[in-house]
Amino acid sequence: MLVRAAFAIFLAAVCRVCAQEALTEGLPSPVEVTAQSFPESAWLDLRQNAPRNSKTQNTPAWVEALTLLPGETTELGGTSKSIFRIRVTQPSSDYQVLFFRLFFDDKPNQQPELIAWDESGTHILRSGTLGVGMNLPNSDSVLIPMTGASAIDIEVPGDGKTIRAAYLDWMTTSQVVHPVNAEHRDMIPEPFSSAPALHAPPEDVENFGTVTATLSADPIRIDGETQESAVFQFPIEAQPLTGLLTFEVANPTIDAPPEVYLNGQNIGPVSLTLPDLADPGYRGAVEPLTPQMHFHYTGWLRAQKIVPATILKVGPNDLVVANAVGTGSSAIRATQIQLKYIWDKSDYLLRAGH
Repeated sequence: MLVRAAFAIFLAAVCRVCAQEALTEGLPSPVEVTAQSFPESAWLDLRQNAPRNSKTQNTPAWVEALTLLPGETTELGGTSKSIFRIRVTQPSSDYQVLFFRLFFDDKPNQQPELIAWDESGTHILRSGTLGVGMNLPNSDSVLIPMTGASAIDIEVPGDGKTIRAAYLDWMTTSQVVHPVNAEHRDMIPEPFSSAPALHAPPEDVENFGTVTATLSADPIRIDGETQESAVFQFPIEAQPLTGLLTFEVANPTIDAPPEVYLNGQNIGPVSLTLPDLADPGYRGAVEPLTPQMHFHYTGWLRAQKIVPATILKVGPNDLVVANAVGTGSSAIRATQIQLKYIWDKSDYLLRAGH
C-alpha cells in the first residue's frame, strides 16, 4: 500500500523504446509463461495533490517503495532537480526487462530522465532526456533491463510538478521473423497498442511504383488558438494516381484531429490509429458550457490522410497541417508523403460504361 502524497521513483538500466528499438544483448532466452503466472502491471499516480485529496493507491508486491526527494533552491536562486524514486524487485527470474511509460508535461528545460541503480548505489544506465520540449502533455516509453537493478530515479528540473504518472509492466521475450526485402522494423509492442514508431527516410525512396518523400522529420507545433500550423512545400515531376500523407501527432483531440490543406483546399481531417480506450494516455477535459467530455491523447499517434490526385499538380505543391479552432495545441513529426504512379505490374481494373 502506497500513499500518493509520498512519491519516489528509483529505476534502473534503460534502453529507449520509441516502439521500434529492440534489446538484443544480455536478454534472457525466450521463455514460456502461463497467463496465470503473469505479474500485475502498476499504475503510479505521481501528481502532488493536497493531502486531503490524496488516496491510498494499491500497487503490486514487486513495487517496494515510492518516494519524492524535492528539489532545493541553490545559492544562485536556481532550482535543482527533483527525484521520484521507485524501488522494485523482480517477480521471478523469468522477468528481466521492465516496460516503463512516463506521463509528464513536456516543458522546455524541464524534461525528465530515468536513471537505474543497483543495491550498492552504483549507477547502471541513463535513459537520456525524455520528450521533445514542445510544452505539451506527453508520454515516453523506456525498456529497462532489470538484471542487477533494484531502483529507478526519475530526475526532473524544478519542483517535479510536471511529472504526472507512470505505467510499469514486465516484458517477456520471443523470437521475431522479418521480411528480407522490406524495411527492417524491430517492433516492440507497447501495452494497449502495437503500432511501431514512424521513421522518416532521409532520402526519397521508390518501391513498386510508389515514391516516399520526407517533408520534415523534426517535431513541429500546431495550435488552433494561435493559428500556428505546419507548412510544407514539395515538388512533383509527374502527375501521380493518388497520394498518402503520414505523420505522428502528439496530444491530438481524438474526435477532432488535425486538418490538411493542399494547394489552398481543405481536404479534411486526418485519420488517427487509436489504441485501446483502456490506455492511460487518454486525458479527458470538459470545457465551460459543454456537457460532453473531450479527450486528448497524451503521446504520439499515427495519422494519415489520402491526398486526392486531382488537387496535386506538377511543380511545387503547398501543404498545411493545422488544428481547428478550439482543439488546443499539438505537435507533429516524421511527416512524409507517398505518391503512387503507374507501375507495369500493378493490378488495375478497367470498368466498362453502362
